[in-house]
Amino acid sequence: MGFLRIRTTVDERPGRLAKLAAALAERGGNILGLSVQPDVDGTVDEFVAEIPASPEAVREALEAAGGRRVLVVPASAHELTDEPTRALLLATRVRAMPWRLPELMAELLRADDARWIYGESVSDLPDPTQLVVRVAEKRAVRLRRTELPFTMTEAARAAAFVRLAQPPVEQAGNERSLTLGDGTELDVRPLTGIYREAVRDLHDRCSPESRRFRYFTSMPALPPRVFDRLVDRSRGQSLVACFDGQVVAMANLMFTPDPGIAEMAFLVEDRWQGKGVGTALARMLVQIARDHGYAEVRATMLSDNARMRSLLVRLGATLAYTEDPGVVAAHLPVAGVAALL
Repeated sequence: MGFLRIRTTVDERPGRLAKLAAALAERGGNILGLSVQPDVDGTVDEFVAEIPASPEAVREALEAAGGRRVLVVPASAHELTDEPTRALLLATRVRAMPWRLPELMAELLRADDARWIYGESVSDLPDPTQLVVRVAEKRAVRLRRTELPFTMTEAARAAAFVRLAQPPVEQAGNERSLTLGDGTELDVRPLTGIYREAVRDLHDRCSPESRRFRYFTSMPALPPRVFDRLVDRSRGQSLVACFDGQVVAMANLMFTPDPGIAEMAFLVEDRWQGKGVGTALARMLVQIARDHGYAEVRATMLSDNARMRSLLVRLGATLAYTEDPGVVAAHLPVAGVAALL
């Protein structure tokens, strides 16, 4: 008895899958895996089965049960892994090593070969044993699989896999206006490397107390390595609020190793404090956290930072003392704040 990967196309009608399963059972087959994929001319049902019958006998049985274009190829025990788990593990690997995209995509689709192709020749190919997945205008990954043609569903999976390997694109919509209670308008933009000097100037203008509240020390200047960490999109998302071309506030949302939790912090120039800048930026950070799938935003602050404590409590945070009696932790549920956005 051996493992077989069996693929057949059927018309989308009730009971078709049951007939195919019954036909395999009549041949002594034990179905160990099943995938149902919509395609251009019906539904592609794919089975991994342990079955004593020969591939030809299996093909004849499925054709008699209404299957079309039946393909039967050998499979291995390695292919019995849970498909969603396998896909998630590959997604994690491609995010960490995007340069290995062709290799990992081949593993995802069980392709025989995958390689980069470049230039004007990047185009969709009519051969069903080849799949071209665009990565850029003149760059793509070409996959080959001789025994099983690629389906429309697999093409969609490959396109989604490519998006995982690509860096986040800055959208113009990320720039927004913020109107304060007194009518003053600030521009809020993602923090990028072009603001290095502007953020340095912000620190120069802030009082030692404001810097101490932000960093737990009156840091006179932001070290370059800290700024680089704040603009690293794989570690978090940061915003700057600008007035008349000058950065007057910075808000940082940093990803943490704790599942579902991100951490936020602010630095607002002294003359802009008490105007609602911090509250507005906090709401924006919570929106970003929600978009990234986080359930809670945490903030750690000195216990004498009354303004920050008041801000977070108004947003619905729960305060708790830490092992350090001079430090307070705020836990802000994303869902609660998001409902008010």
